[in-house]
Amino acid sequence: MSDPKDLPVKTLQFYTTAEYPCSYLPERAARSQVAAPTHLIDGELYGQLVRDGFRRSGLFTYRPHCDRCHACLPIRVSAEQFTPSRSQRRIWKRQEALSARITGLRWDDEHFQLYQRYQLSRHPGAGMDDDMQTQYRQFLLTSRVDTRLVEFRNGQGTLQIVSVMDILPDGLSAVYTFFDPAVQGSLGTWAVLWQLEQCRQARLPWLYLGYWIEESRKMTYKSAFRPYQLLQDGQWAEPSAQQ
Repeated sequence: MSDPKDLPVKTLQFYTTAEYPCSYLPERAARSQVAAPTHLIDGELYGQLVRDGFRRSGLFTYRPHCDRCHACLPIRVSAEQFTPSRSQRRIWKRQEALSARITGLRWDDEHFQLYQRYQLSRHPGAGMDDDMQTQYRQFLLTSRVDTRLVEFRNGQGTLQIVSVMDILPDGLSAVYTFFDPAVQGSLGTWAVLWQLEQCRQARLPWLYLGYWIEESRKMTYKSAFRPYQLLQDGQWAEPSAQQ
């Protein structure tokens, strides 16, 4: 990772959070390095922060900064060079009836209900409480950069997927995607394929997919989009052997 002092805007400050339980590797503690103040982080600066390994959660711009672990590696996919695998081509064809509608960030009851179903399926122990609406708004519907919300519906008009993505000077950043857990057909993979196609059409070179952890099964899907690059020691490069 590069040093924050190398960033062009010297008025930004960086602080390290206290330790908290890692979401991906059991029994490990994590820390984050956070960029502040948030009102200074516009689209151009955020694009550089992403290139330096940062990511956004609502107004919170951060990157992993753990004491004894360096497993989280920023990952991006080359939109121009990407060639879908046989499995990815099947997934794309299977969901070819899906239609996309791109909007700005907005509250929608139908979106939130889908988010609830997705969370209950993927995180069954989390429960449903009164704070979920607040968390949803803060996490996905709050942004100071150029962000789009995309809803995908099938031929019958049923909502299947919602994706939130940031528009960067050199690509798109996939913020979060949630989908109907009852629908077969790898909807999450399909959404990434769609975003890669948007990069190609807009002549944007990169799709940023956040962090990849070799030990985490939840992250395996990211390395299936090839060729990809990882950010290590401040340099983006393709692994010697694509995982």
